[in-house]
Amino acid sequence: QVQLVESGGGLVQPGGSLRLSCVVSGRITNLYSMAWYRQTPGNQRELVASVTSDGISKYVDSVKGRFTISKFNVRNTVHLQMDSLNAEDTAVYYCNADAANWGTRLDLWGQGTQVTVSS
Repeated sequence: QVQLVESGGGLVQPGGSLRLSCVVSGRITNLYSMAWYRQTPGNQRELVASVTSDGISKYVDSVKGRFTISKFNVRNTVHLQMDSLNAEDTAVYYCNADAANWGTRLDLWGQGTQVTVSS
């Protein structure tokens, strides 16, 4: 069974940094893109950052210059480096992967990791 395993959330003070990691566990034949979303209570899930297999990355305006999404590595892992964090970044962060296992397209989601920015 293919799944995404996230790690790295936690509590951090305003202005601090956190690094989230997401690894694809299980067999896949293609990995097209990976992304990080976040969600707060009562709100829709928001795309924060994404990266394609060509290494093209995109960011929501509110995190540009503060967050960096890595390219895939050979272990199908992606990281989200989050710097200069503020209270508005508090959310549950979810990893997403667009992948395939031979002819079967997979839309994978992680279980979510809590990020809390508070003094």
